[in-house]
Amino acid sequence: MGGSGGALRSLRELNRGLVVDALRRNGAASRAELARATGLSRATISTLTAELMKDGLVVEREGDRDAESHRAGRPPVLLALDPRAGTVLGIDFGHSHVRVAVADLSSRVLAEHRDELDVDRSAAAALDRAAEMATAVLEEAGVPADGVFGCGVGIPGPIDQRTGTVGSGPILPGWTGLPAAKELADRLGFEVDVDNDATLGALGESAHGAARGVEDVIYLKLATGIGAGLLLGGRLHRGATGIAGEIGHILYDPQGKLCRCGSRGCLETAAGAPAIAALLAEAYGGELTTTDVVRLATEGDVGAERLVRDAGRAVGRVLADIVNVLNPELVVLGGELAAVGEPLREGVVESLRRYALPAATAAVRVELGVLGDRAEVLGALALVTHGHGVRRPGTSALHAAPAQVLSPSPIIR
Repeated sequence: MGGSGGALRSLRELNRGLVVDALRRNGAASRAELARATGLSRATISTLTAELMKDGLVVEREGDRDAESHRAGRPPVLLALDPRAGTVLGIDFGHSHVRVAVADLSSRVLAEHRDELDVDRSAAAALDRAAEMATAVLEEAGVPADGVFGCGVGIPGPIDQRTGTVGSGPILPGWTGLPAAKELADRLGFEVDVDNDATLGALGESAHGAARGVEDVIYLKLATGIGAGLLLGGRLHRGATGIAGEIGHILYDPQGKLCRCGSRGCLETAAGAPAIAALLAEAYGGELTTTDVVRLATEGDVGAERLVRDAGRAVGRVLADIVNVLNPELVVLGGELAAVGEPLREGVVESLRRYALPAATAAVRVELGVLGDRAEVLGALALVTHGHGVRRPGTSALHAAPAQVLSPSPIIR
């Protein structure tokens, strides 16, 4: 009996999630429209929406007359998520920054802060700073902490989903073995979900950006490090221990420079932002940052453009093998370097055409992300509202779909 009851509860939670996501996708819908969108019966929809209204997540409002309402002689009653029902937090840790945002349940961003920080140096310091920023954005948005449903977090390293710990010490020293979700939850006082930052970039672009409606996507985060978020068959793919997508540490040049992971000639040593900045510095003198590289390239500096295009070629050379294996429909270029635009994209496309199978190349589009360097933090927000369902403070998820990318919703700032 217990097993049967648990299965029924899981099914009800899944169905509640289908309704919530249909409302997020459409903004508002009648019960009949929800039944059509979810495939659930009218009776089930009536039961679920009554529960959601009782929980304060859904509200009724009078809609405009449509074809059905004209025949019925009255306007339909529409259902919509109540943005006031709660909020979610998103935290994006890069190697050199922390970004924190708070959004309501309709995905409208209410406040957002970014801070430069050496995240690799000290996990404790980075987590402390993120908690301080979370308090600040909640205060700016006028949101009480007890109204937060949950927090999604992106970290620039592999996350072992079996244990919730950060893996691969060479990639993110100081964080290895750290239960990041628990550490942040202890600081914040509410539930936290943690994932790799590039994976969240893929989720962000899928939910709100260039990858909407596409089921087979490779999202590349090109910044201080290089990582890939993989969306295969409409589901995020992380691998057995969370290492899927660490393309920045694939061998590119056997005689290349020593990488921070301990290997020689990784892609990151040739195409990462620090590598490009170091080459530019040889010509310009002094130290240059990623921001300097992007500024020079977008201003038309010939040397900067050439180096970014070369970096794109290097990325495309490694990406070609992955495209051959995974056969994606779309490659999205994200991260700080993607702000350079066409020189980067052209370099990637050039190498794909040269090294990937013609059939794979013919099937794939390479596009620049539309969310910029906010893709990861927006993905962190979506991790709570899309990937794991909307949570009531102190309760379990409304549905259980931890690896599924659900339908897009608008982001309004």
